[in-house]
Amino acid sequence: MLLMQVAIAAGVAVLATGLFLAPLSDQLDDQAMRRALAIAQTTAVQPQLAEELTSTRPTADGPVQTEAERIRKASGAEYVVVMNTEGVRWSHTDPERIGDIVSTDPGQALAGHEVMEIDSGTLGRSARGKVPMRDADGDIVGAVSVGIEYDSVRARLLNAIPGLFAYAGGAMAVGALAAYLISRRVQRQTRDLAFSDIAALLAEREAMLHGIREGVVALDRGGRIRLLNDEAQRLLGIGNEVVGQPLDEALGEGRTTDVLAGRFTGTDLLTVRGQRVLVANRMPTDDGGAVATLRDRTELEQLGRELDSTRGLIDALRAQDHEHANRMHTLLGLLELEMYEDAVEFVGEVVGDHRATAEQVTEKIHDPLLAALLVGKATVAAERGVALWISDRTLFPDELIDPRGLVTILGNLVDNALDAVAGKQHARVEVELRAEGRTAVLRVRDTGPGIPAEQRELIFTDGWSTKKPPAHGKRGIGLSLVRRLAERQGGSAQVAEADGGGAEFTIVLPETLAEPGLAPEPGRAAVGYEAWEAAVAGTTTTKEESR
Repeated sequence: MLLMQVAIAAGVAVLATGLFLAPLSDQLDDQAMRRALAIAQTTAVQPQLAEELTSTRPTADGPVQTEAERIRKASGAEYVVVMNTEGVRWSHTDPERIGDIVSTDPGQALAGHEVMEIDSGTLGRSARGKVPMRDADGDIVGAVSVGIEYDSVRARLLNAIPGLFAYAGGAMAVGALAAYLISRRVQRQTRDLAFSDIAALLAEREAMLHGIREGVVALDRGGRIRLLNDEAQRLLGIGNEVVGQPLDEALGEGRTTDVLAGRFTGTDLLTVRGQRVLVANRMPTDDGGAVATLRDRTELEQLGRELDSTRGLIDALRAQDHEHANRMHTLLGLLELEMYEDAVEFVGEVVGDHRATAEQVTEKIHDPLLAALLVGKATVAAERGVALWISDRTLFPDELIDPRGLVTILGNLVDNALDAVAGKQHARVEVELRAEGRTAVLRVRDTGPGIPAEQRELIFTDGWSTKKPPAHGKRGIGLSLVRRLAERQGGSAQVAEADGGGAEFTIVLPETLAEPGLAPEPGRAAVGYEAWEAAVAGTTTTKEESR
């Protein structure tokens, strides 16, 4: 690189010198001819010289020769020749040539024209100026020819060349020094890598960035996107056309934008983009920008929630097994005591409680997924010492367009409510589901500590939670997903203080129910108690996923 820059500097210096020398010769010729013409003009306008030209003979000691020599010596000209209209010399540097005809044609000057030229004569090559000489009446009586030695013009040109080369050499030296400094700087910036190495690194970087299954977003110091790999485009739901745009403009407002922009600090920051749960890390760069990496945690989050659900189910089954053992011992004791009627009554009460719970739900909620969810949650609530109530105002038809979305919302809200009231006296969670036209209205109330007014918007923010993180990762996703699902359907999710204390979540979902008169989807008919045994068994994991 240094040699290339020095070669460029040397080439520019040589080219500039050549471009300067090319017109310099012509300029010096023009200056010499104009100088000769000026001397000739000054000589020709002297009236006594014209009078002496017409009144004397051409001799070596005549007045014309004497005046011409004086002018030649004073001006530094090579010669000053005065001639009559016949071209006969009245003066010359060589007195022996006085009286001879001039060697070059004086016709234009004798015709009244001024002439500038480079020509060769008896004294060699010279720059010449010729003008007509007139008498007092204005008639042409002769001409004056003045020559400037051409060797002196060439000498001036040659004398200028060393100076030009000195300037060119100095410019080239400065250019070489600048090239050296720039080369050192570039060498430091590129960490002593050759251009081929840099090209290979760039190719490897492109292959790596677009091949890894982790999103990479690079930002400049102004917060504009300057690099976006394929995985980042997929996770963020944007295309390569956003490169060069500010982050806020490309992604819009939200927690994801704030995390990538560095407004939130920390490692493994959790955020939600669309239906994806992302884990983001941001690292500043030396130029004032930053590189952010994104990992898709959606499947891991679902697996973690399934694990939590499985653990909860195992705990519930253990409790049920313990209770079932107690009931079997009681039943065995009644049979051994031959108290057969009491045994039948005892078994009827146990079965009736479970049947009553299921039938109470199916009477008010006709959608099988929602009903199965609430029956399962009622069992979990009972094991945790919480009363799960279905509001008297609840009446919900089996006409849902997308029941899974509502299952996700309801499951999250019931789980949060159970967590809020668990371990408290007279713990109670109430669920209300109503249909207003095609709009579904869902309310979940609890008797927990409630949510302070200043935190009622924060609880819907990605990653915000007051609970201790579970074993599989982080919290702060459930309520954020609830609001996103509601807003995606054009609805809303709000929280307020419940009557008597606690929290009340209200979800409004327009256009959730099918139009009246449309047949429900296959397999969506109202179900009775006989279907709950299969429905409840396969619903627990789906419910807990939605949390």
